[in-house]
Amino acid sequence: MNSDPITIPPNDQHNQNLIANVHPPDWVNPTPAGRYNLVVIGAGTAGLVTAAGAAGLGAKVALIERHLMGGDCLNVGCVPSKGIIAAAKAAHAAKVGGEKFGIHVDPADVKIDFGAAMERMRKLRAGISKHDSVKRFADLGIDVFLGQASFVDSQTVAVADQRLTFKNAVICSGARADAPDIPGLDQIDYLTNENLFNLTEIPKRIGIIGAGPIGCEMAQAFARLGSEVLLVEATHGILPREDPDASKIVRESLAADGVQLLCCGKDLKLAKTNSGKGARLTVVSHGKSYDEEVDHLLVSVGRAPNIEGLELEKVGVEYEKWGVKVDDHLQTTNPKIYAAGDICMQWKFTHAADFAARIVIQNTLFSIAGFGKKKLSSLTMPWCTYTEPEIAHVGLYEKEAQDQGIETTTYTQSMDSVDRAILEGKTEGFVKIMVKKGSDQILGATIVAENAGDLISEITTAMNAKMGLGSLASVIHPYPTQAEAIRKVGDQYNKTRLTERVKKIFNWWLAKQR
Repeated sequence: MNSDPITIPPNDQHNQNLIANVHPPDWVNPTPAGRYNLVVIGAGTAGLVTAAGAAGLGAKVALIERHLMGGDCLNVGCVPSKGIIAAAKAAHAAKVGGEKFGIHVDPADVKIDFGAAMERMRKLRAGISKHDSVKRFADLGIDVFLGQASFVDSQTVAVADQRLTFKNAVICSGARADAPDIPGLDQIDYLTNENLFNLTEIPKRIGIIGAGPIGCEMAQAFARLGSEVLLVEATHGILPREDPDASKIVRESLAADGVQLLCCGKDLKLAKTNSGKGARLTVVSHGKSYDEEVDHLLVSVGRAPNIEGLELEKVGVEYEKWGVKVDDHLQTTNPKIYAAGDICMQWKFTHAADFAARIVIQNTLFSIAGFGKKKLSSLTMPWCTYTEPEIAHVGLYEKEAQDQGIETTTYTQSMDSVDRAILEGKTEGFVKIMVKKGSDQILGATIVAENAGDLISEITTAMNAKMGLGSLASVIHPYPTQAEAIRKVGDQYNKTRLTERVKKIFNWWLAKQR
C-alpha cells in the first residue's frame, strides 16, 4: 500500500475519484513475474500506449508510474485545458456571439460561474480517467507498479523495494513545466499548467508569461471567463513558430477578447506585491515601460525532462538539458533502452507520443538483427493550437523549405469565400497549402478556422498517401462545409495546369466539334 497518499486541490469528490483511478491509495504492487519483455517507465500517453500495445500482442510488460497514470495530458494538460476552453467558448457565445444573428443579450446579464465551470472540468476529467486507470491496465495483464523507478543495471530496474528484470526498457517519464531565468520568479508563488487547473475562483487580473500555444489558449479562455489578462512575450507578436499570417489572425482575436499583449518584452522582472498576494511585473514593451500587479501569474515557457531519480548514468543513457538522447529508431545510447514522448522528442504532443510508442513496440519486439525497424522521421505530424479560431499545421513551413533549398509554390483559400464559414459568421482564416515548385507534391499546410484541428487531418492523410494537391480537387466534399476550402485550393492548383499551350489545343479541338 502507498505510504504517501496523493491529494489534488480542491479535495472534492471528483478529484478523489480521479486519484482512485490513476493512483489508488490502497494499491499493492504485484510480485515481479520473472523477466519482462518490456519494462515501461512512466504512464503518460507514450507509456500507456507502449504497455497496452505490447501486452495486447502477447508481451510480458511491467508499467511503472511514480505519480498519476495518464500523465500530463489527462491530469494537467489536454483534458483539463480543453474543458476550460469549452466553457470559455460558451461564455463568449452567450455574451457577444449572438449579435450578428439577431440575438440580443445584455452582456451585463450574463453571469459566469467560474467555480461551476472548473467543477465541470474536474468531473469530466475524473470520468475520462477510467481509460488510464491502474485497474484497466492491470486487467490488460500488465504488472502495474506505483513508485519511483531507478535503473540498477542494463537489465534491472528497482521500484520501491522490488527489482524488475527486462529484455528491453522504455523511458516514458515525460517532462514538466520549466522555470525560466526571470529575475524575481523564485520570490513569488506562480502558476504553471501543473496547478492552474486547481483554481476555484476567477483571478481578477492574471499575467501570463509566454505567448506560445498554452499561453495563448489560456489567455483567451481566462479573458472570456472574466479575467483581465496581460500576455507577455519576448518576441514580436504571438505564436512565433507559426505562419505569420495565421498568428496575426489569432492575435487580433485575442485583442478583441480584451487580452493585452506586451510583446517584444525586455527587462522583465518579477516581485512580490506590497500585500504579499499575487505578483508585480515590470517590463518594457515596444519602448514603453509597464509596472503591473496581477492576482496570479501563469508561466508557460519551456519544458524540463523528468530524469531525476532514474540513475541514467548507471546504464550509459546520455541526456542533455532538453531530454534523453535517442536516434531515429528511438533507441538511447544504451541499445537495450528506448525512450518515447516528451522525455526525448521535439514534438511534445499527445498524438506524437502515441505514434512514437507504436514505433517502440515494433522496434523492441519485432525487429530482428536491426531489420524491420521503424523511424520517427517517417511520421507526418500535424498539430493544433486551440484558440478561436484554431491554428493547425502539418509538414514544412515556408521558411523551413527555404532553409532546405526547396523551391515552393503556395496556394491560399480565404474562409471568407467559403459558404459555410460565411453562413456561420466564421470567416476569419484560411487554408494555405505549399507544394514543391513545378509539381503538386504537398510539403506543408496551415489552416486557420473554427475547427482547423479537424480539417488538417484531410491534408495529413493526403501527405501520408503521397496524394498530390491536384487530386484533392477530385475529392467530393459535402456542401456546405468548411472543408470545401481544401477542395478549392486543389481547384486553384488545377487551374495552373491550363497553360496557354493547353488552351490552344482545347480551342482547336472544340472548334473541330462545331
